[in-house]
Amino acid sequence: MPGVEAVASILFVIGTNGFATLIPMLIEHSTAATLTVDLGAIVQNWRLLGAQAGSSHPSAAVCAAVVKADAYGLGVAEVGPALYEAGCRDFFVALVAEGAQLRTLIPRDATVYVLHGPQPGAEIDCAQHALIPVLNSPDQLQRWSSLANTRGEHLPAALQVDTGMRRLGFEARDFEALDGDSFTLATLGGIKPVLLMSHLVSAEDPANPINRIQLEQFEIARKRWPGLRCSLANSSGIFLGRGWHFDLLRPGAALYGVAPVTNKPNPMRPVIRLQAPIIQIREIAPGDGVGYNHTWCAGRPTRIATLSVGYADGYLRSLSNRATVRFMGQPAPLIGRVSMDTVTIDVTELPENAMIPGAQFDLIDSVHDINQVAIDAGTNAYEILTSLGPRYRRRYLAP
Repeated sequence: MPGVEAVASILFVIGTNGFATLIPMLIEHSTAATLTVDLGAIVQNWRLLGAQAGSSHPSAAVCAAVVKADAYGLGVAEVGPALYEAGCRDFFVALVAEGAQLRTLIPRDATVYVLHGPQPGAEIDCAQHALIPVLNSPDQLQRWSSLANTRGEHLPAALQVDTGMRRLGFEARDFEALDGDSFTLATLGGIKPVLLMSHLVSAEDPANPINRIQLEQFEIARKRWPGLRCSLANSSGIFLGRGWHFDLLRPGAALYGVAPVTNKPNPMRPVIRLQAPIIQIREIAPGDGVGYNHTWCAGRPTRIATLSVGYADGYLRSLSNRATVRFMGQPAPLIGRVSMDTVTIDVTELPENAMIPGAQFDLIDSVHDINQVAIDAGTNAYEILTSLGPRYRRRYLAP
């Protein structure tokens, strides 16, 4: 990043065997924390997810990519083109504005779907950027139809039917009124359906009976639209089996390293590394409290490192007194409250001569990944990813 330099320092650390060890360590001339995003890992995750459908088979489902919310907080300007270069041609965003941005990043032969559909007044922008809205209600359908009539064009659209989420999509009674035989240019003003989709409720739990119920409901809707391309499986739904795959897979979080199935090994590659530097080191005595409200007190002479990261960066306050960070592979506990810009770490057991301003700690890495940090924070990995703030110095590893 311009204006920021780093130098490699060599530290002599005395190990338990009494021998000095040379340790190279990156010392940053900046107090900003660093977020490293491995674009190659994202691409490999996309390929792995596609392979679950037997991507080499001619009738296998195609693997799309959900890149809404700035590619789950990791940067759509980098993630979108990397996935396109890897062969992805179907993308999903949440908002028309996100789709318009994505159109400037990837070639026009890619298909971009807008999950929220066109909000009132956004229909023209949706059409001008060649975005395909996911129509979720009769109101959206009529507004998209009105634009088609005005333009005298056949405008493509996806149709979402609600099979149990109760969030977005046509309710059963409204969808049943859209019989495939009556859905014509004459009755609906030029709308051309190109995809039928729904969204799974609990696909990360394969034993949940709602998965089978939703599949059956989707099959009923699918029979009303023979020949229409279909999509049901999100990240977790891909691992329910090919019965849920249909024509188009829609992975999102799994692309970015989130475990798709609970209580099973995570097949996805870690994507991010989050590091924060030491600002200051201090020694405290037994009984001394640390941080706001002194929620942690020392039970022994303790060495504390203050790191430059906090909840303003999306490092959640719920990690207070619960998180573990790592220094060159060695764990150290977060003590006290997470502040807006800082956290405090007990580094008593770490090499004293290595604890200097600028030394980097891993808050998220391949060992203690976003899934484990989410457990520490009492939330899910989606929130961890999308909370990562704009203050991080970002580094992207090319595919």
